[in-house]
Amino acid sequence: MPIAKITGQGLLAIGCAVALLWSSLAAERAMMRRAYAERAEVMRGLETRQRRRAPQRVLGPGIRVPRPTLPTLS
Repeated sequence: MPIAKITGQGLLAIGCAVALLWSSLAAERAMMRRAYAERAEVMRGLETRQRRRAPQRVLGPGIRVPRPTLPTLS
């Protein structure tokens, strides 16, 4: 003995709600994927701009001075 009957209109409403839920979840995932890709692109752009702007230091030939040794306690 069924407690409640689901009409065709009720099944259609449930189906539409489920379809709307899944489509919103898919849209959210696509939006997040696009946001992550844009963030990565911006970070790469910032890194290349910083590399272009800042001169890179180059160590030239130099004389190595040995460090003095510290006395040890024996």
